Amino acid sequence: MAVVYRARDLMLARPVAIKLLRESYSRSDEFRERFRQEAQSAANLSHPNIVTVHDFGLDRNRLYLVLEYIPGTDLKAILKQRGRLEVKESIDLIIQACAGIGYAHRAGLVHCDVKPHNMLVTPDGRLKVTDFGIARALASIHQDEQHQVVWGSPLYFSPEQAAGQAPSPASDVYSLGVVLYEMLTGKLPFEASDAAELARLHREVAPAPPSQLNHMISPTLEQIILKVLSKEPSARYRNAEQLGRVLLKFAQKPDPLDAKIPPLSPMPTVTSQPPMATPVQQPEIDLNPEETPASTAAPMAEQIPLQVDWGNILLGLLTLLLVGGLIPFWLYIWFSLNTIR
Repeated sequence: MAVVYRARDLMLARPVAIKLLRESYSRSDEFRERFRQEAQSAANLSHPNIVTVHDFGLDRNRLYLVLEYIPGTDLKAILKQRGRLEVKESIDLIIQACAGIGYAHRAGLVHCDVKPHNMLVTPDGRLKVTDFGIARALASIHQDEQHQVVWGSPLYFSPEQAAGQAPSPASDVYSLGVVLYEMLTGKLPFEASDAAELARLHREVAPAPPSQLNHMISPTLEQIILKVLSKEPSARYRNAEQLGRVLLKFAQKPDPLDAKIPPLSPMPTVTSQPPMATPVQQPEIDLNPEETPASTAAPMAEQIPLQVDWGNILLGLLTLLLVGGLIPFWLYIWFSLNTIR
């Protein structure tokens, strides 16, 4: 839809990015409206993980956006170059994406086009989300709406978007799950030669467990990914912020295999889903490991046997006898002295 140039703001002496809508699209009222919507949507979002919009305008019948310039490249280019990323790096990047998209959810927007092409990564590992061109305001979405034309990227959009149904924050969560799956395995959960087949796969087929492609993925992390890729929106995390909190909690454990991330809602049963590995029983995270609850301290005390120190008891009795023997002796001396007088 557009070409992006690196430019320099002469008034403020800073580098910027200029997104210029292609001339053929600039003549379309529909695309002009979507471009304007992107400007308004992104301009109202101020977050460290979202690209800032500085200006919007029309020049020589060409619409343009002036954006914050982000050094680096997009996440898709990184994946093409490296294949797949390490678990720690993948989790760190997706947590940042969740922070930015979660902020948009709180502001009442659904991105609707979450994919690695729209995630810019700086050389020092900071991620910023961009391209709110087809974002939808939550207030304008009706649960029973149905569309014949589907907007979004077939490789990454959710089952409900593939069916032309109303998107929700859970739709962005699904797309984040596809991106995380690709980062960890180097492959997409679904691939096909045409968009219609991709839409069918998203709607009907369960993804292969990612641990089959990358053995470094722990059972807990796999549980999170498969939950996010559930067909039903209600079975996923409700919004990107919630997914980010779960992944942050997971990342803070020194050994991911010992992390227990309780699901926020039960996983639905999908008959077409291939069998998963037997889940490992894992301990709950102790948020206050230095504190011992009173309810558990009492039973522990009752189990400790009573240790009797017989040596100290005998010494105490001997002392008592000696002290008791001195009393009559001193009484005898006192009476003797009084009698002599």
